[in-house]
Amino acid sequence: MPGIRYFSEQIRFSLPHPRKTRHWIKRVVGLEKATPGEINYVFCPDQYLLKINKQYLNHMSYTDIITFDNSVVPGVISADIYISIDRVRENAEKYQISFDEELHRVMVHGILHLLGYSDKTKGKKDLMTKKEDAYLSLR
Repeated sequence: MPGIRYFSEQIRFSLPHPRKTRHWIKRVVGLEKATPGEINYVFCPDQYLLKINKQYLNHMSYTDIITFDNSVVPGVISADIYISIDRVRENAEKYQISFDEELHRVMVHGILHLLGYSDKTKGKKDLMTKKEDAYLSLR
């Protein structure tokens, strides 16, 4: 049965307020006129995500998120979304925001990519950041 699920790999991590977060993500997807399919969030350390980044994307750098789009039905988004808890912690400190806010920003960032948003140019990145801010305000 499709749904939003949370996993951890090579790290002890439990998402605070998983049900509330699940409802929030579903709301975001619905507001974008899509339906959530099977969305798996996998929380992991830097090294785990770096290995995935090298193996599948041929990138040799740390990142906070990698999203694998598994969608097959138009309008239904499904994915495996890997999030580095190390990067989230570091970025929260760097931007002087709470860990939870940065974690939720990264989580919705992955969803926005699945919905067709990009951050490859300044204009597109600005739009994506506005969307992230708007959706973060709905938590």
